[in-house]
Amino acid sequence: MQKITACLWFDKNAEEAAKFYVSTFKNAKITAVTRYGDAGAKASGMPKGTAMTVSFSIFGQKFLGLNGGPVFKFSPAVSFIVNCETQKEIDRFWQKLSEGGQPSQCGWLTDKFGLSWQIVPSALGKMITSKDPKKGERVMAALMQMTKIDLKTLKQAFANK
Repeated sequence: MQKITACLWFDKNAEEAAKFYVSTFKNAKITAVTRYGDAGAKASGMPKGTAMTVSFSIFGQKFLGLNGGPVFKFSPAVSFIVNCETQKEIDRFWQKLSEGGQPSQCGWLTDKFGLSWQIVPSALGKMITSKDPKKGERVMAALMQMTKIDLKTLKQAFANK
């Protein structure tokens, strides 16, 4: 059993968000939906039948979407990193997750639900922490100029002597 599950607080669209996320990732599914009954609806102010919680998984990682009302908001202080092997994969996740959202710097974006994501190449960590500090510095300089990450440009910065 997974010891830690991320609970994502939504105003009222946890079910819509879960459906969006499972459509974005190939190995993903909604595993359960619990709906507000009379008591929960009365206490929360949510309409009866609205999803209270939506359990879903992405690549085996469990998440819980909670419709809790407008009390809390997402912030970029917490983000999910999507490690990508190819530019095609970077492009696909960037396009899908940024629809209706807001792109940011260095591969970060906020999706249409306000959740922050980092769409990055798997090789980025090794590039930045190279034993040759000049290589890492060149990669960081290139990265800081990007919104969506261009893997070819990072590889060129890494190889450039």
